[in-house]
Amino acid sequence: MNLMFSSGPSLPNRLALALLLSVSLIVFDHKFDGFGTTRVYLNSLVSPLQYLANLPGQLLNASASRFVSHERLFNDNAKLTHDAMLMNAQLQRLTFLREENDRLRSLLNSPVQDNTRKVVAELMAVDNNPYSHQIVINKGAINGVFEGQPVLDDKGIVGQIMQVSSTNSRVLLIADVTHAIPVRVARNNVRLVVSGSGSLNELIIQHVAHSSDLKVGDVLLSSGLGNVYPEGYPVATITSIIRDESRPFAQVRAKPIAQLDRLKYLLLLWSERTLEEAPKTEVTGK
Repeated sequence: MNLMFSSGPSLPNRLALALLLSVSLIVFDHKFDGFGTTRVYLNSLVSPLQYLANLPGQLLNASASRFVSHERLFNDNAKLTHDAMLMNAQLQRLTFLREENDRLRSLLNSPVQDNTRKVVAELMAVDNNPYSHQIVINKGAINGVFEGQPVLDDKGIVGQIMQVSSTNSRVLLIADVTHAIPVRVARNNVRLVVSGSGSLNELIIQHVAHSSDLKVGDVLLSSGLGNVYPEGYPVATITSIIRDESRPFAQVRAKPIAQLDRLKYLLLLWSERTLEEAPKTEVTGK
């Protein structure tokens, strides 16, 4: 079988010829820069192929960068969300502490007479009996608390101590039906007795003559009679007066000035008289 391309120089001769031509062209290009223009055209023809060859790598790098950026953004968002929750919790706590601080400032700056000693107490529990308005505070005999001691908030009179244990005490609120307090009208010094109605927002003033000089809005202050509450502390404000001539007395209602439905911090008072009567070890509270 005859081959079509069997004639011609042998392979070693062809290789030698190719090497000779290559060396000659290299020397010619180096000495005379004869292929500069041709090389520019060839590079222009090859450059698209180079871009195509680099395209998969660039796409992979872009995808990897985008994935890393997305993951970083996701992690940063999760961290910022967590930090925001912590900051909100701290903000709520700071708001609560600020409100508590404002309450304590109002309580300590309340118009307490100079000849009285005062101690701040905190509410521990509220009596669940619907027919009795009593609370428990965190001060007791070791703090010098005694039965009958007056208790105030930052607005006015709250009640009096009715039972004392070593570390806590029970307070009878002025709204309790068994409680009564002698008062006087701030406007004209008319003396009255205010009793609890069983409702935290209402007090009853009994045995008021139809001719009594009372007006809606009159402020009632403690009169000091009975040696329980010191004189001059706010008790209630008259809200309604019904003068029915068919009845022997006028029906007078009042609203406590103290916020009996939202008590938190309370003020215990010692008058100069009680300080002199009580042993010194009984009045050393915080």
